[in-house]
Amino acid sequence: MNTWRLIMDGPADGAWNMACDRAILDLHERGESPPTLRLYRWARPTVSLGRFQKLADVDVEVCAERGIGLCRRPTGGRGVLHADEVTYSIVAGVRDGIPRGVGASYRVLCGVLAEAYREMGVPAELTARPRGQRGVGACYLHATQADLSVGVSKLSGSAQMWIKDSCLQHGSFVISRDAPLEAAVFHVGESGEDALVRETCTVSDVLGRRPGGEETVRAVVQGIARGLGVSLEIGCLTEAELFEAESKTPEYRV
Repeated sequence: MNTWRLIMDGPADGAWNMACDRAILDLHERGESPPTLRLYRWARPTVSLGRFQKLADVDVEVCAERGIGLCRRPTGGRGVLHADEVTYSIVAGVRDGIPRGVGASYRVLCGVLAEAYREMGVPAELTARPRGQRGVGACYLHATQADLSVGVSKLSGSAQMWIKDSCLQHGSFVISRDAPLEAAVFHVGESGEDALVRETCTVSDVLGRRPGGEETVRAVVQGIARGLGVSLEIGCLTEAELFEAESKTPEYRV
């Protein structure tokens, strides 16, 4: 059985979190970092914008009034409000058994995430939602090939970036959602708020209770390890990764 590194980081600034994910990816591509599962949180509620997303998709005044941070992801996609969640990133590549290409790798890695949800008692499946997009910048109001759903309710989304044969995929295990706040942040109005309530779900919604943090992390670790067929060994960012992350952090500030 192959061994991957497991990093469990505490709450941190949004731009730093994104720079760490990118640093691990860069060093993995150079053969200097092992395949890695990183679990982390946010020092305050934070909106991460997709790599090419317009800042106009977010109500900056609402963010300032509510103390919500802003950062940009190295990956694409729409905006995500990170709050009550456990965030994951997986960095691995073809040499680690990840199939080449976005579609194939999403199917494998999202299947792995579904194992983690099932470990929590959440019957997640690759998306059963109709494809199509709304003209707004909120990730959770869009259906993509990287979605996991319970029935037709979107549970989570993920985003990817490849450098040669190495892949970064990251996303969120959402424990609970503040739909009015999320609608205000992405200025989608009452109709958007209604859609968030009607068309999405969280771990707490499905379980009918709010799971504890340790319970959630344990389920994520066990489910992902089983889904990947690997053992996970606790580690930390290397000096080289920390140096790379420090240098990249300004790229992800908004």
